[in-house]
Amino acid sequence: MKIESLRRLRGPNVYLSRPAVVARVDLGELAGVETTDVTGFTERLLRAVPGLAEHHCAAGVPGGFVSRLRNGTYFGHVSEHVCIELSQLIGRDISFGRTVAADRPGVYDVIIECPVDESPESSVPGELLEAAIGLVLEVHSGSGPSAGTLAERLSGLAELAEREATGPSTRSIMAAARRRGIPVERFDDLSLVRLGWGHRRRLAWAAMTDRTSAVGVDIAGDKHVTRRLLDEAGIPVAPGGVAATAADAVRLLGELGAPVVVKPRHGRQGHLVALHLDTPGAVERAWAAIGGEVVVERHLGGRDYRVLVVSGEVVAAAERVAAHVVGDGRATIAELVERVNADPRRGAGHSRVLTRIVLDEAVEEVLRRTGHTPESVPGEGRVVWLRDAANLSTGGTSRDVTDQVHPDVNRLCRRVAALVGLDIAGIDLRLPDIGAPVPPTGEQAAAGVIEVNAVPGLRMHLAPVHGRARDVGDAIVRAMFPGGSDGRIPAVAITGTNGKTTVTRLTAHLLGGSGMRVGMTSTDGVCIDGRIIQVADATGPRSAQMVLGDPQVEVAVLETARGGLLRRGLGYDWTDVGVITNITADHLGQDGLDSIEDLAHVKAVVAERVRDGGTLVLNVDDPWVRCLAGRPRVRADRKRLIWFGLDVENPVLGEHLARGGAAYVLHDGWLVQATGARRTPLVRLTEVPGAYGGAALHVAADALAAIAAARALGARPENLADRLAEFDPSVENPGRGTLFRVGDVSVFVDYAHNPAALAATLRTLHRLWGADRCVAAVTLPGNRREDLLAASAQVLADGLTRVVLYEDEDRLGRPAGEVAALVEREMRARRPQLTAVRADGYRAAVAAALRLAGPGEVVLVIYEKWEPMRAHLAELGAVPGGGAPVLSGITALSRAAGAAPHVARELTGLPARA
Repeated sequence: MKIESLRRLRGPNVYLSRPAVVARVDLGELAGVETTDVTGFTERLLRAVPGLAEHHCAAGVPGGFVSRLRNGTYFGHVSEHVCIELSQLIGRDISFGRTVAADRPGVYDVIIECPVDESPESSVPGELLEAAIGLVLEVHSGSGPSAGTLAERLSGLAELAEREATGPSTRSIMAAARRRGIPVERFDDLSLVRLGWGHRRRLAWAAMTDRTSAVGVDIAGDKHVTRRLLDEAGIPVAPGGVAATAADAVRLLGELGAPVVVKPRHGRQGHLVALHLDTPGAVERAWAAIGGEVVVERHLGGRDYRVLVVSGEVVAAAERVAAHVVGDGRATIAELVERVNADPRRGAGHSRVLTRIVLDEAVEEVLRRTGHTPESVPGEGRVVWLRDAANLSTGGTSRDVTDQVHPDVNRLCRRVAALVGLDIAGIDLRLPDIGAPVPPTGEQAAAGVIEVNAVPGLRMHLAPVHGRARDVGDAIVRAMFPGGSDGRIPAVAITGTNGKTTVTRLTAHLLGGSGMRVGMTSTDGVCIDGRIIQVADATGPRSAQMVLGDPQVEVAVLETARGGLLRRGLGYDWTDVGVITNITADHLGQDGLDSIEDLAHVKAVVAERVRDGGTLVLNVDDPWVRCLAGRPRVRADRKRLIWFGLDVENPVLGEHLARGGAAYVLHDGWLVQATGARRTPLVRLTEVPGAYGGAALHVAADALAAIAAARALGARPENLADRLAEFDPSVENPGRGTLFRVGDVSVFVDYAHNPAALAATLRTLHRLWGADRCVAAVTLPGNRREDLLAASAQVLADGLTRVVLYEDEDRLGRPAGEVAALVEREMRARRPQLTAVRADGYRAAVAAALRLAGPGEVVLVIYEKWEPMRAHLAELGAVPGGGAPVLSGITALSRAAGAAPHVARELTGLPARA
């Protein structure tokens, strides 16, 4: 049994609304073997991993998985549950898993949930599944891992997970943002997170934001500059100075009087800070340990406090207590430290709310001063101090004192943060009592500010050992997003089998007319404010994140394709609007999709992830799309449902409007907004760009969908007609029904690649030129299932008498000539008298089709990639437009559309694309 591949679904997906990994697992020799076929397997597995006894599995109650084991289940399913249990054992809280058969016998896809805050690049899920498979194989072999071996594995995995995890400060900010509904995106394994979208998005790195002053950070990072700046402003600080040599440090000891503190000028987290120094030798040793410039200050008495200031307000305060142990009269100091470190809240570094105490030279020096060693046994109740400094990073603890802060101290801390110029600042104070006024300043100052911290740690406030925890992450988020903002921008996701790129481009164009800067993803790339920033198939989660993370974008229009959704999940959590154009047979046989039902299940995710109160824009003419509104996970009753369609007499549409619902429909030659019994004409069918006077009714349907989406996001109805008229398909929607002229032949270029799309395109050409005046140069993708290729061939045969077949440059795993041969065979079986020609590549195919076409006829060109085809047509001297035949056809259609109230039904003899 082995893992063949592993991919991460970074957002909501077809399995659940949270991130997950999908591992393709080959069971190998265990293919077809069930747990009941292996004597004693279940009992050995439960001994090795007792927590499995509580797993519900499909039964929904504890013990459900054990029943499956005893009744017989496959080993991919077993590995799934072991992986989940191992994850729980290392403190990685997940519960969802699923195992489904893949495309080959003995191969399964194991889907396992990931923590929402885990880095998208984390190696932990793969390591856990490898460990789970290894354990299952050991149990299968009859041995099983020893308790020590399993504990060692889990310890290593726990350390890996902890290294990759965010720290408490970042976690608290992310959690607070999610509670507010603010989108959160973590960058790799860093503590850098993006909160919100587009022009409302903000960045945070631990307790530092994108508004944190770089000057303020530099001031706080230089302890000498900080002390001088505050001193000159009348803030009580410890007297002191900077020393570049040991002699300078000793001189300052003499001037200030003992005891003194020696600390690095640019240090952090209490590293190498030496306290209570009262002799020249001690000062020299402290200077030597640091090297370079140090700050020497008089040691202030009193207690050690940290006050957190966020956007000019004190939000938390804690008394910090240095690392220590309390004797019991029996254990050594080293044993007492081991007991303290056993607290699960303690860990290495800053990943947990407390840090483990390390018995290093600094601790031994403090012990020596009090006559102790690590082997000393302190009496019962005796407190033994292990550090001078009270930093949490060296094992200290904290006590919340927020409610005790005296107004005088509050004013002092707010003033300090403003003087240094920090939006978030941790102010370290030495005071007799934080609940009393600050003692007056003077040469013999007994209290004051000892340090200002940029990017202060939040652990002491989030989980004090004593006192009330403070949700300081929420305070930071409130400061970043005032007024209850959720940091979101309007967003629409568009999916379907055909027409989604056209709808995406039309929607972006309509919204751009509202004065908003639009970010758009589509099949051809990422576009920000009308400019292409990336040329690619940009319909997956990474492209969506590119748009949502751009600070220029005010509204997002996201084409969302099947492939990216299945392979990587969605690139967002919720949208305001979801559009589904249609669901027809395409891509079946890929990514586990075997039927239109499977395809509908995938497309439904876009509808499911429309927020409550958002808008669903659905095609009322498509039976599969109509079914989506009834799905429980779509929760259509919590959303505004808007239908669009071409058949105004559709009974579903009639019932919807009778209940006062809204729709966008074709009626009496107009694109109409319908609400209840009211009809508001928006634009004439004959004026829809790219619809060729109504011949391309699928384009009219695309326009209806786009208008509905744009209106749902705030586009004004009075601007729609003018804005739609400004849409130039040849520029803004190239390669989708684009018309050229080469000599006396028209060339109609389209991307149709499935039966429904080909039927809609041929219907358009028949209306404009007639069925006997069309030639086609056609390629179909090699990754389509043979029955779909055959169905496309039959549509071509029904609509054409002359066809040139060529193959994509990327044959997607098919042998050369296989697709063309299959298509030709099916076409000839359908229409024996068909003229079919094969060509090698698109250049030869276009040339052959032009030779077959007579003057005034049209050549349909179906292409693989737009840019090479566009360049080739330019080489042929192609010019936009189609000449007199098509213009006369459009004129006739315009008259028909204006006169016939049900022109939509008249023109739908073949399956429509939308």
